[in-house]
Amino acid sequence: VQLQASGGGLVQAGGSLRLSCAASGRTISTYATGWFRQAPGKEREFVAGFGWGGGNKYYADSVKGRFTISRDNAKNTVYLQMNSLKFEDTAVYYCAADITATWGQVRTSSLRYDYWGQGTLVTVSS
Repeated sequence: VQLQASGGGLVQAGGSLRLSCAASGRTISTYATGWFRQAPGKEREFVAGFGWGGGNKYYADSVKGRFTISRDNAKNTVYLQMNSLKFEDTAVYYCAADITATWGQVRTSSLRYDYWGQGTLVTVSS
């Protein structure tokens, strides 16, 4: 599985961005996908995930109600729509594939994910 993340950029607080994660090598609907982020000096943290099969979604509390994860099977792409962005959302965002997740399962530990995209930088100005 190869993942290519894109869509990052500079945005003012309160603004929106949509990140994309284009997958190849395996149909994206057959494994769970997740978005993680890593701010300078901090550990990588889970942001949102999309389970395979039933379309189960799970969000970190810090982004719940502001971020939406979605998937386009025809394009083999997962998206992260980010609204009402805050300064503390500034980070490098990574998409990842969890190919051993069970049906509907969304895991939040980065150690469970097998493949990673290269990351895309999101900078939110206050």
